[in-house]
Amino acid sequence: MYELAIPWLLFAVPLPLLAWWLLRPHRATSASIRLPFFDDVADAAGVTPTEGSVVARRSIPQTVVEGLAWILVVLALARPQFVEPPIEKVEPQRDILLALDLSQSMETKDFRAPDGTVASRVDAVRNVVADFVTKRPGDRIGLVAFGDAPYPLAPFTMDHALVRTLIDSLLPGMAGPRTAVGDTLGLAIRMFEKTTVPEKVVILLTDGNDTASRMPPLKAADIAKSKGVIVHAVGIGDPKATGEDKLDTDALRAIATKTGGRYFFGGDAGQLAGIYDILNQITPEDQKTVSWRPRVELFQWPLGGAVALLGGWYAGLGLWGLTRAGRAVA
Repeated sequence: MYELAIPWLLFAVPLPLLAWWLLRPHRATSASIRLPFFDDVADAAGVTPTEGSVVARRSIPQTVVEGLAWILVVLALARPQFVEPPIEKVEPQRDILLALDLSQSMETKDFRAPDGTVASRVDAVRNVVADFVTKRPGDRIGLVAFGDAPYPLAPFTMDHALVRTLIDSLLPGMAGPRTAVGDTLGLAIRMFEKTTVPEKVVILLTDGNDTASRMPPLKAADIAKSKGVIVHAVGIGDPKATGEDKLDTDALRAIATKTGGRYFFGGDAGQLAGIYDILNQITPEDQKTVSWRPRVELFQWPLGGAVALLGGWYAGLGLWGLTRAGRAVA
């Protein structure tokens, strides 16, 4: 549809009429000589005297042309616009960061599938996490792999096909043999600093305990809490193991509790899939629809019409004057 951006400027249309009505005509004075025998001189010269003052008046065509030009100028100042149909865009209100442990222990084959087959931990994680990404079409998802140190593989993005491709290419040991949970949370906090969404969620999956971090995991959890970052922790290792292979369930539970998240333990492929189904339910999609209507400025058309109208009128007057002068000379 068409509309005016500044419609109140249309009140300026009658201003020339108000000026004509309120302001007195301009009178110019000139020097003159009073002659007592002026009539005799005029008769002798054969000249008919005119009035002492002449008020210049516009002709009707000139008044119409200049009036229309003024209306077009005011219309241009009011900024006519063509408002196009609304365009809607859906913006995610939550960013989810998937932090996956890729230490050497992730190649351990102790994950039993529902059909009885045994797969490595990393194979089970790839399948379940990729399926989780597929179920989150409305969220921006980031991906971090960690071992000796955390490595960001994908920034927060709506390109979920890319995230799934990266998940499918994950290999145990590609980030180092050890586990850096605290440093991973620190990297997650820095990544969330560049986002503006109201909800920030980390889903941390590991099968061991922190053996490589410079920042203690619980200290990182305190910082995450102060930044409004929720951490859900998923453990898939063996709590009864010893050394670096032991799953530190107490630390993971403390991290989740401090940040307002939840802790889960997955002992096999079925449990792990159920955990991510629960995470999908407790973090429902949250989106905001933004709508705006593009506007096309049209002021140039009435402005161009006013220029063309006045230009044509005064050009015509000039040609008419030249024609009269040529006839007078002839």
